[in-house]
Amino acid sequence: MKEIFTGIFKEGSKLFTLNKTAGKRVYGEELIQRNNKEYREWVPTRSKLAAAVLNGIKKIPINSDSKILYLGAASGTTVSHISDICTKGIIYAVEFSPRVIKNLNNLSKNRENIIPILANARIIKEISLLTSNINLIYQDIAQKDQVEILIRNANAFLKKEAFALLSLKAKSISSTDKVSEIYKKETEKLKKEFEIIEQMELDPYEKDHLFLVLKKK
Repeated sequence: MKEIFTGIFKEGSKLFTLNKTAGKRVYGEELIQRNNKEYREWVPTRSKLAAAVLNGIKKIPINSDSKILYLGAASGTTVSHISDICTKGIIYAVEFSPRVIKNLNNLSKNRENIIPILANARIIKEISLLTSNINLIYQDIAQKDQVEILIRNANAFLKKEAFALLSLKAKSISSTDKVSEIYKKETEKLKKEFEIIEQMELDPYEKDHLFLVLKKK
């Protein structure tokens, strides 16, 4: 078991995080024991961040004490693995769906570093009253204006040279334009507010997705 990033481990072709809640699974993932420690498999077809790591991304700016604003937390698959990594940090997990937020609420009962927030990521004031000292934004939102949502939140919450991680979903922006043209157009928008540290496509795990590591200008 080799640690390849803070709190992210690899054995063979599989990724793992050290299970914060030993004995408990979140989405049916494999649990394995190594040196009296329990690890959870991080499945790349269930998490864009895991897909990016397996595709060879070089920088993951998540540390044990990171304070993360996670936009588009869904049912908490990726959130749970970040929770394993951020043992001294906190994840403000924003989700718009009242039905889905129930899963996040259940997850947070055993993981005190997850704070579920039922809010619209487009409306900053719904989030700002419930968060503090953010040093990273992670966004996974399937909306046409996903880049604009990130920029708006970054301008509200991130200091200069803080990081953002974005899973860009091309077909949510346009179902008819060429994916390469969508990537070009959207990255040009991002360059006005961020330095693009790294970008990569997520095939074969996710089709028509671009993962970006960004630094606030």
